[in-house]
Amino acid sequence: MHVCRLGSSHIERMNKKDKILEFFTSKFPLNTDGLGEFIDAFTVKRYNKEEIFLQANQKEKELRFLEEGVVREYFAHDGREMNTYFYTQPGFITDFSSITKNVPTRKYQQCLSNVTMRILPKRTYEAFLEKYECGRSVVNSIFQQVIQSKEQKEFKHFSLTPDQLYADLLENHREWLQKVPQYHIATYLRMTPETLSRIRKRSLPTS
Repeated sequence: MHVCRLGSSHIERMNKKDKILEFFTSKFPLNTDGLGEFIDAFTVKRYNKEEIFLQANQKEKELRFLEEGVVREYFAHDGREMNTYFYTQPGFITDFSSITKNVPTRKYQQCLSNVTMRILPKRTYEAFLEKYECGRSVVNSIFQQVIQSKEQKEFKHFSLTPDQLYADLLENHREWLQKVPQYHIATYLRMTPETLSRIRKRSLPTS
């Protein structure tokens, strides 16, 4: 097993606006071992608006890092859909439970705009972890944080009332109201678009 080193000169040569690099260095600013090779292995892929790229009952086969665009995540059953999250900021959007446990996902993911992602096949990801001990520790630590954060958000979604969810949205995800269609927001909040419209009007500041 190799132990890799990514010197400061390598970091400087990399695009300082690389969003995956920013993501990892913000999480572990003092540990850059193996980071350069890991990031270089990703390829750019673009999807069109409305395209579904993850479907329930399929196993995750890649790491996906959202660079640009808006993605919705939802469950579907008997013709009904329930939105559970919207991705509007750069970050990983892979179903890590599926990819790490090698089990089918129960989720769908769909583009709500044209989307640009960075993709890493699962087999390449696993080969990287086998090759670099330092990469394994850094990547696993970060992805465990992602999983825990996602589980907390999903629990909040199903434990709060619709009004509490809207208050939480205003506090933590206000950008959703500008980037996500209102009928999708309404489904997330478990209410009709008409009810959401009334709540939004009530929340507007009075002059």
